[in-house]
Amino acid sequence: MTINVLHVYKTCSPYTQGGIEEVIHQICRATSQLGLNNRIVCISNQCKKKEIIETPEAVIYCYPMSFEVASCGFSWALWKEFKHLSKWADVIHYQFPWPFADILALTRQGNSTPYIVSYQSDIIRQQGLNKLYQPLMNTFLDSAAAVVATSPKYIISSAVLSQLKQTVELIPNGIDTEPNPVAYQQERAEYYQLYGTTFFLFIGVFRYYKGLSYLLEAAKKTKLPIVIAGEGPESSELHRYVQENQLENVHFLGHVNDEQKYALIDLTTALILPSSERSEAYGMVLVEAARQTTAMISTELGSGTSYINAHNETGLVVSAKNAEELADAMLTLTKDSDKVTTMSLAAKQRFEANFTADMMGKRYTELYHSVIA
Repeated sequence: MTINVLHVYKTCSPYTQGGIEEVIHQICRATSQLGLNNRIVCISNQCKKKEIIETPEAVIYCYPMSFEVASCGFSWALWKEFKHLSKWADVIHYQFPWPFADILALTRQGNSTPYIVSYQSDIIRQQGLNKLYQPLMNTFLDSAAAVVATSPKYIISSAVLSQLKQTVELIPNGIDTEPNPVAYQQERAEYYQLYGTTFFLFIGVFRYYKGLSYLLEAAKKTKLPIVIAGEGPESSELHRYVQENQLENVHFLGHVNDEQKYALIDLTTALILPSSERSEAYGMVLVEAARQTTAMISTELGSGTSYINAHNETGLVVSAKNAEELADAMLTLTKDSDKVTTMSLAAKQRFEANFTADMMGKRYTELYHSVIA
């Protein structure tokens, strides 16, 4: 039986990449290999009119954003056409949170089409508006044929998930198997000349919840080499701190491409995700590190980060917002190369057992079939 799946998320346009957007494409790639047909619906302020883009794994329908309130985008064009779009689907797959999707599901979707919700994160900011949103959210989640969480810790720690009437399904976000090392050998050689293999690595967007200020404090305490790849809203403040404290051991690379990212992960002693808030609900970069047999240091947030990085098994988990513990973890791994090797191998094993795209696609395919049945 061929199933048509309509995926709905705010920023899965061809103009965005990484994060949940990449997860959606991974789901589409994995399930299309199992015979499913996928379409993706999204909005973007870079779409001036509706765009239809064909990719190997899905057809993307991108609609212009009409306005935005508290980081929630709305599109009148999508609202008008969503009822027609939903008629194609046997099942609709929403990514949470995006309050506009709740409105689409409850006002514009055909009643006969079941939908599932992948609950990626609690709403952490906008608590005032969240109180107004809760009745809509509760109706949206209660009406779903299934609600999926990405880690056991999030099911336990989320006030929303723990109070749902239905049983929450567990399907971890996954990615493709390890990239071919031949593809990034040139980049690896270049970075090896610059940094060797005894440095710690951060990769990501410089957002408020990434905890990069604590990483810089730890760099100041330890004097250990830190490579930071990415850019974002916190860039100016972070660069200013490094300059004021003359941290010659901190190296900003800016945005890196995939081959550069793979090379850096391959070389580093350990990847660090020093996040400070539960907005870091999962941490796909940790999955990428585990895929490449790389140890990790992360923070305890009660979220998926500590599910991916198992403390004292695949790496070290420290308290959030604690530069002292972060520094101690870095020093511990620097002094014990055997521990790093053991943790790196365990990270690879944990990836293969829990976080592959094929495994994720199979689980979602089974779930689609069950809710249709």
